[in-house]
Amino acid sequence: MPRPEEVRFSAGQLTLAGELVLPDTAADRVPWVLLLASFGPRDRDGAFDRQQHPGWFADATPGDPGLLRRLAAALAEVGVASFRYDARGCGASDGEWAGSDLFARIDDARDAIAAMRGRTQLDLRRCGIAAHGEGALLALSVAIGDPVLSALTLVGAPARSARDVLRRGAAERERTGTDRQHPFVAAFDRHAEELIERAARHEPGMELPLLDGAARIGLAAWRQAFDTPGMALATMLHRSVTLVHGAGDAWVDPDESDLLATALRDAGNEPGLTVVPGAGHDLAEADDGTIGQVARDLAVRLVPRELPPVLISLEARPADSG
Repeated sequence: MPRPEEVRFSAGQLTLAGELVLPDTAADRVPWVLLLASFGPRDRDGAFDRQQHPGWFADATPGDPGLLRRLAAALAEVGVASFRYDARGCGASDGEWAGSDLFARIDDARDAIAAMRGRTQLDLRRCGIAAHGEGALLALSVAIGDPVLSALTLVGAPARSARDVLRRGAAERERTGTDRQHPFVAAFDRHAEELIERAARHEPGMELPLLDGAARIGLAAWRQAFDTPGMALATMLHRSVTLVHGAGDAWVDPDESDLLATALRDAGNEPGLTVVPGAGHDLAEADDGTIGQVARDLAVRLVPRELPPVLISLEARPADSG
């Protein structure tokens, strides 16, 4: 059986909380993957955070464990460890999600990787990232500057500016009603154009009226995302990448993965691309076999990478079981 372990790590002045899942294997050191969540305040499982954001979201759908939890379980089945964490101000983590910007979230991902590299059960040479939605921007940003990362899997990844992705997504959710049962999402979509305009004016934040109260959100993350399209990041990456997209994604149109694949190929990569029929942004409609295939594909691409001297010294420490 997989072995879950609660882990806390430092991210700047904050402490973030997550879960390390180790596979049931006799290997001294196992390959591992960092799991990153999508848009909005989300917990370690990839679900909208209801713990620290009461009134923002409708009750969770019974039987939906969250994409990142499903990936963690599927990775453990193929002998790969994983670490996922509650975003700032979500779940058991410190801080405030609304006030965090995109660059702080990128730094949090780097800090999570640094914390895992201190674990002697994990193979420093075989590691990767599986990222969802906005998490794909974090993954690309981190991987560009970290040559030790072997491979990436990007689910529902945006390619264009977040300005375009936001506009198209809001229109699609209005048309289909997807996720509009959540007060935060409904308000977010209604005020999308106002958000874009106020972010462009460098306003620090705005309030979204909910059924009961209001949600205060910072705009710095959106302004930064407007200027950090996935396509631009992809041109600077030279790594193994697989793109996965739900055919019915109402947050990021599936053609975004097509654009990202083109940008990756132009940069000399050979990305894989899988479109999951009938699945939305969170792949909740995908069966366990599909999620298992995503995990297996990533596992075989976790090939050993050369380590810089500082990591070689860490690697020399004896492995232990704890």
